[in-house]
Amino acid sequence: MTRKRFDDMGCSVACALNEVGDWWSLLVVKQAMLGTRRFVDFQHSLGIAKNILCNRLSRLVDNGVMVRVDVGEHGKRYEYRLTDKGRDLFTVITALRQWSERWNGEKDTMKLVDRQTGEPLAPVAVHNQQGQALTVRDVRFVDPQGKPLEEAG
Repeated sequence: MTRKRFDDMGCSVACALNEVGDWWSLLVVKQAMLGTRRFVDFQHSLGIAKNILCNRLSRLVDNGVMVRVDVGEHGKRYEYRLTDKGRDLFTVITALRQWSERWNGEKDTMKLVDRQTGEPLAPVAVHNQQGQALTVRDVRFVDPQGKPLEEAG
């Protein structure tokens, strides 16, 4: 079965899903944010099958989310490190985490706190240009000409 790609949908969310749109990929990225670098350590910490991990790491490298670095002291040995593009997923992972904690309860034994203050993070929110928090009810989707989508077509 071939995985559907969303390249031609003209949708930023679909484009992002092409790159990191499955649970294993985001969990690999989250694990890399915790400092995991080696294949065997990803496999151990996530409990993921070797073939699935190999596929996800390859796709993340191909999409520029991670880079594979040769650190071979004794022959070939690789580490996987986040790129700037991968580190930019921090907000996405934090938002997913906070959403899950709100709607599913806190399942995680690990807490996310500010390194300097030790305080929990504020909820991730979307803000307008003046810094005011917005909800989906406060925004409108428009086409490239600025016409609201509910009126487009």
